[in-house]
Amino acid sequence: MLGEIPFEDLRLEHARLREELERVCCIASRYGGRPIHSMVPAPAFVPPSLDLDMSIYSRPFPESLGTCIDMMPMPMLPEPSSFPEAGIVLMEEGEGLAMGLALSSMDELVKMCNANEPLWITNNENGKEVLNLEEHARMFPWPSNLKQNSSDMRTEATRDCAVVIMNSINLVDAFLDANKWMELFPSIVARAKTVQVIKTGVCGASGSLHLMYAELQVLSPLVPTRETHFLRFCQQNVEEGTWAIVDFPLDSFHDNIRPSFPLYRRRPSGCVIQDLPNGYSKLTWIEHAEIEDKPVHQIFSQYIYSGMAFGAHRWLAVLQRQCERVASLMARNISDLGVIPSPEARKNMMRLAQRMIRTFSLNISTSSGQSWTALPDSHDGTVRIISREITEPGQPNGVILSAVSTTWLPYPHFLVFDLLRDEHRRSQLEVLSNGNALHEVAHIANGSHPGNCISLLRINVASNSSQHVDLMLQESCTDQSGSLVVFTTVDVESIQLAMSGEDPSCIPLLPLGFVIVPVESSSSTVSEGNSMQSNSEDGNGNGHNNSGCLLTVGLQALASTIPSAKLNFSSVTAINNHLCNTVNQITVALSNNTTTTSSCLDNSNAVGSCNEPTAAPKQQV
Repeated sequence: MLGEIPFEDLRLEHARLREELERVCCIASRYGGRPIHSMVPAPAFVPPSLDLDMSIYSRPFPESLGTCIDMMPMPMLPEPSSFPEAGIVLMEEGEGLAMGLALSSMDELVKMCNANEPLWITNNENGKEVLNLEEHARMFPWPSNLKQNSSDMRTEATRDCAVVIMNSINLVDAFLDANKWMELFPSIVARAKTVQVIKTGVCGASGSLHLMYAELQVLSPLVPTRETHFLRFCQQNVEEGTWAIVDFPLDSFHDNIRPSFPLYRRRPSGCVIQDLPNGYSKLTWIEHAEIEDKPVHQIFSQYIYSGMAFGAHRWLAVLQRQCERVASLMARNISDLGVIPSPEARKNMMRLAQRMIRTFSLNISTSSGQSWTALPDSHDGTVRIISREITEPGQPNGVILSAVSTTWLPYPHFLVFDLLRDEHRRSQLEVLSNGNALHEVAHIANGSHPGNCISLLRINVASNSSQHVDLMLQESCTDQSGSLVVFTTVDVESIQLAMSGEDPSCIPLLPLGFVIVPVESSSSTVSEGNSMQSNSEDGNGNGHNNSGCLLTVGLQALASTIPSAKLNFSSVTAINNHLCNTVNQITVALSNNTTTTSSCLDNSNAVGSCNEPTAAPKQQV
């Protein structure tokens, strides 16, 4: 025993620190361009770890907490990493080749948007269109001196079209600004940066060529993010009244780019934009990429291989919803503000909710190199957990413990969304409400669907008084590609700060929430994700092919206000049990609200996650 800590725990902690040091040195070597070795000897004395008090979480866990002798080695979230573009600059001699590829890629994009058979072949079983890879290779031969598709790469190609409430000028401006691009796609684009402006437009944006970096995500730690450097070219066709944005791979002729994991190459992809009356635009979107064919967790395999995860349908569905949100943000003729004192206060509330959504999205994915730990006793291995040291403003300072689980449910995603977004129905779930009722005191509609809204809720608890009131900020959003319900507790002072017109970026947020995505029956899945979305879905996303959905639950707890504190087994067990109880109560509530008992989930299989069946049962709603 050393310092009242068992030697075995010291050995485990020493191994964890050595592994963390080697990982950091590896990352530093990768981006620094020279090897860095861990040469610092281990200290002779290791101070005892701190006991973590989970009771500061707003909804206390019933389990008693252990002491520091139950300490569990946990990966810590790395500090916000710099973008991996150091040394990647396109020299003058490469600009000519880049512009030549930009023009040929633009031509390929436009033709892929307009062509039908034999380039796109309709699948008679599900009505989707599949890219004919042989015809594509014949029509668009890639230069022989550039990198080609290898045998261990899988092709994904999808096409879709939609109408959005934003004109082409604003859309082009957002696509050429990395920060605005991230804001338009907060659930897809984890990180983005304009590395180099190679060429500016002659008249406005037309002719612009940018070197960019992006990290694309699915909101789950079970799906690796996709990192890529690419060139983005913009061109206006005045005669046809259209704009086009095309992305094409940079690694085809730049040797300084270190490969990402998994390997991901963005083939000519993008959109053609046509202005419509009243500020609307019609977009035809192409997503075409090569991805390293690595195993995918079975619960997400169908979602990934069908092309739904990173396909054109998801990009356009999110863009439609976000454009409606921007229109709501800029609206001036709002008559009923409720307790919100002014239009400027309304904007601040929307910006605060947007930051909440983005924080939640980043915190439950594998972005920025987050390394999650699988709990060995979780069913089917879908529960992941991570701890993070937070010292920057915007989140509570200290150690934050996050736990995420994904479960397959035999219900349409909009049915699950309706349960979780409704504060009255959700308050019936004891594990989420702690027995307290919720009362909406402010409501902001930010889309045509009634579920796309921001709510300020009062938590009616016995401890509430005129001096102390518990509030909850919630945003729910839904589209054909899936739904989100994200919420966080806030104090009155923070809300008053936001409504007074002050900068809300300093308000600490610790969001929790749910991600619901529809999955199709196995017979509807198109091999290799080469498909165009069928138009059989209605405006609420109620597609005939939907056989169920994936529910991802993300919980976060401030485990300690001391950033250097260490986790213990009891803290991990507490949040894991809370996570499993949440999933269990949701599945029970859904089964009690359906008229078809044959598709109810067995409660024992619903804790943590459940297996994805090969053929989902039909559901009547």
